[in-house]
Amino acid sequence: MMKIVILGGVAAGAKAAAKASRLMPDAEINLYTDDTHVSYSACGMPYYIEGNFDDYKMLLVRSPEEFEQQGVHVHLKCRAAKIMPYCKQVLIEDLDNKKAFLVDYDKLIIATGARPFIPPIKNVNLPNVFTLRKIEDAIAIKEKALKSKHATIIGGGYIGMEMLEALVKQNVKVTLLEFSSTIMSLFDECMSKLILEQLNSINDGNFEILTSELATEFSGDTNGVNGVRTGSGKSFDTDMVVICAGVVPNVDIAREAGIELSETGAIRVNEKMETNIEDIYACGDCVDENLLISDTRIWLPLGSNANKEGRCAAMNACGVEDKFPGVLGSAVTRCLRFTMSMTGLSEKKAVQLGFDPVSVTVTKNDKVGYMPDVNNITLKLVADRKTRRLIGGQAVGAGDADKRINTLATALLAKLTVDDFINNDLTYAPPYSPTIDPLLNAAQSLQAKLNSETNA
Repeated sequence: MMKIVILGGVAAGAKAAAKASRLMPDAEINLYTDDTHVSYSACGMPYYIEGNFDDYKMLLVRSPEEFEQQGVHVHLKCRAAKIMPYCKQVLIEDLDNKKAFLVDYDKLIIATGARPFIPPIKNVNLPNVFTLRKIEDAIAIKEKALKSKHATIIGGGYIGMEMLEALVKQNVKVTLLEFSSTIMSLFDECMSKLILEQLNSINDGNFEILTSELATEFSGDTNGVNGVRTGSGKSFDTDMVVICAGVVPNVDIAREAGIELSETGAIRVNEKMETNIEDIYACGDCVDENLLISDTRIWLPLGSNANKEGRCAAMNACGVEDKFPGVLGSAVTRCLRFTMSMTGLSEKKAVQLGFDPVSVTVTKNDKVGYMPDVNNITLKLVADRKTRRLIGGQAVGAGDADKRINTLATALLAKLTVDDFINNDLTYAPPYSPTIDPLLNAAQSLQAKLNSETNA
């Protein structure tokens, strides 16, 4: 009987377990996780905190009992301590009874995920200083938010933006501190500045965003944090802190086993999610991906990627060949009715990777102007100057920004040039788009810019 062992059980690990059980119902499949839950929507936790739904169990996709019915044995609060490839065993620590035991495998799938990055802030371990990674974190943050008047968020990336919305909607005043000069720094600076301007334009005094600002010290006592001090000398009172300063891949156990890491610091895998060690696969937030636009490595810890990778790892572990070629870098989030989305390369990233980028930025209505729910979106479109190939785009605004980025992502996957894309037959009706979609407007402007350079 084939023995498949899976380490980790949120998105990638749970997906791998479910897929493996369908492909090989007679296999012995064991999933070990140090978590208290398995198979849940980590991406949904800010929306639970926000109050969109009251029962955290709605985040759960599949219970251990449901997995058991599929032939998958889930072991909660069991941490993988050591992988021994030479004898195909894993040392597991039971966190409840403090005992350790060995498990054998024929195929091993590593889905150990990522952990929050904790900046070097004095007194960072005070009570009511939170990170958001597990369901217990979400429950604790929500409970504290309902009793708080002020919260501090450390970090202005995707999770920081989502937490800003969540806490403001729970009637908590928020101060957000971002070390960089802009929030959402994965975007080009002009778009990041626009995001900040747009958020400030709808600010009714419930939040403050401070860029180029570093939290250096928390004050408080055994009852919890009660103050924040910054590098510039600012200090203010707070009832709680949520650290959203990014994540780092959980790769220690893999590194110690001789599994190769890439320059990103995550586990290096090929298209089949195979590591450099035979019969060991990896997937999810602990691995990096191939960035399709440039054929370079990127670490992009997203739930969408994790699910695709978990499926791919399981298929190959079960002898069914499958490939996950890579990612475009597509992502989206929302903050206070304001959407931020991107795919492919930003202009600054394109320069770093050796492209010669040319770009345009346009602001248009997302639908016909007489529609009652019309809103602006700003689109930035990036192409390579020499080949005229589309290589990236960003969209921000209160309108339907994400669907334009989804359309562009397909164009990037197909390696379309600006000239190819101009003739795209996009849908039109007044509730959905102007007669010429904003994305086509941007492409036309980009084509005109390229042509003018050619004819100059």
